[in-house]
Amino acid sequence: MYDVIIIGAGSAGLPAGMYASRYKLSNLIIGEMPGGALATSHCVENYPGTLSAPGGDIMRNFMEHAKVAGSEILQDRVEEVSKIGENRFSVHTMGGKVFESKRIILATGNEYKMLGVPGEKEFYGQWVSYCATCDGNFYKWLTVAVIGAGNTAITEALYLAEICKEVHILVRSDRIRAEDIWVEKAKAAQNIVIHMNTQAKEVIGSMMGVTGLRLQDDSILPLDGVFVAIGSTPFTRIVDSLSPDKDADGTLIVDKRQETSVKGLYAAGDVTTNSNKFRQTIMSAAEGCLAANSVHEDILRLGH
Repeated sequence: MYDVIIIGAGSAGLPAGMYASRYKLSNLIIGEMPGGALATSHCVENYPGTLSAPGGDIMRNFMEHAKVAGSEILQDRVEEVSKIGENRFSVHTMGGKVFESKRIILATGNEYKMLGVPGEKEFYGQWVSYCATCDGNFYKWLTVAVIGAGNTAITEALYLAEICKEVHILVRSDRIRAEDIWVEKAKAAQNIVIHMNTQAKEVIGSMMGVTGLRLQDDSILPLDGVFVAIGSTPFTRIVDSLSPDKDADGTLIVDKRQETSVKGLYAAGDVTTNSNKFRQTIMSAAEGCLAANSVHEDILRLGH
């Protein structure tokens, strides 16, 4: 029986465990991929105090900090979370383990929607990215493509246009779904080229990096990098049986203490509506720490 089980071993989960340990709360961090999504980033330059470092190095430090503080870390996949009493949860893992805790912090992050084309997985984390804010700086004076037609895609293209030599926006239909103000800005930018009714068929490249995209008509669009911006889905289905409140995007609605509508179930990071959905490592870490603090306050106040 733990005071709190933290599901997710990434930017939100590991800091949550570290803070829980400092509050002398017994805690277990369970994550299928230790380090989370940031661990796959080739290089990170927007985390305070870290001028430039591989994402894997940053997350190893996060993990070591949590361990030294006193957190237990288990590499496994949580299959289901259920409530077995007013102040008790049961957590079942794919590895056949069952744990109980007084509180839960869900820090499972988002699943990026992928194109599902050849070459995408091979170049993921280096020349294929899902976050322009995270990786755009590595493409200064280079040519990139942004795939997508929503607000995220167009605003990321505008950001990249300030850094890159040329930005190609690939829109698979004859309509851009983004707000008119962003579309107008993109059309006015001198170094943005918009391709309507255009789909990527394959990411092509070599050991040296991405060299282009093969389009549906088999033509090649020469490029140095690809940014996929077709959406993401909060990974929350393991708590669906508890019926927590979500917004229209499937994101968990939390209060200022990171608690969901289910008493004792907290959430932190990209799965929540907090931080104005600004999905960055620094925000996830802060939410994880706040969730741990709230759990500590609850247990102190209630005694269980």
